[in-house]
Amino acid sequence: MIEFSVVDWSAWAPGLTTKSDWQAWAHAPALPEGDDTPALPEVPAMQRRRIERLGRMAIQAACWCEQPDDAGQVPLVFASRHGDVARSMELLDTLRQDAPMSPTGFGLSVHNAVAALYSIARGQRGNYLALAGGRGTVEAACVEAFGLLADGAPEVRVIAYESPLPAVYAGFADEPDPFFAWCWRLARADAPGTRLSLGWGRGGQDSPPGALPHSLDALRFLLSGEPALQFQADGQQWSWQRHG
Repeated sequence: MIEFSVVDWSAWAPGLTTKSDWQAWAHAPALPEGDDTPALPEVPAMQRRRIERLGRMAIQAACWCEQPDDAGQVPLVFASRHGDVARSMELLDTLRQDAPMSPTGFGLSVHNAVAALYSIARGQRGNYLALAGGRGTVEAACVEAFGLLADGAPEVRVIAYESPLPAVYAGFADEPDPFFAWCWRLARADAPGTRLSLGWGRGGQDSPPGALPHSLDALRFLLSGEPALQFQADGQQWSWQRHG
């Protein structure tokens, strides 16, 4: 079991752009819907034009959790099950047509592309990584963040973000998949904030799909004040507890 404090958070989804929006949503959650895209004024226009909708959401959430004293050195963990898979499908379709692929499109399709774009745009020269861990991606990200805290980082930012799967992959979807992104600033358990613990062990049957994708349900748990959240996926049982 690990423990840490969430000292700040931010989130963006269509129709949910302020903390008050999200706090109200946490008590009556529904899948975000709409075609909105963050304005992302923190990123220069020339760089912003290269960033697709999902990346803008993730980077917007990350920007909103920045602090003046970060100095570009707070470690970052970007967490997404599928990343910008729609861009990857465009490249595969280009190959199917025996047409030349765009080097820029390929570079922006890799799983760490959003993290790299954020790092360049915001001058974040510290450690960052991008991971995918199936339905337990948010838990994998928090375990990684805890390791960075244990190595001496005063804080770590975790950015979770997802988007709908392309139609060709719809048959593989095992949970709802709206557009959304959120960011948590994690610190050691004795820091001011919402103190959480995360435990794990051998699981049984996977939890059935809920009304929300699990990464978004984790945000709902944080904001709702509920004491606990249980989840099973890929033979692993995850147990969240709130303390205080």
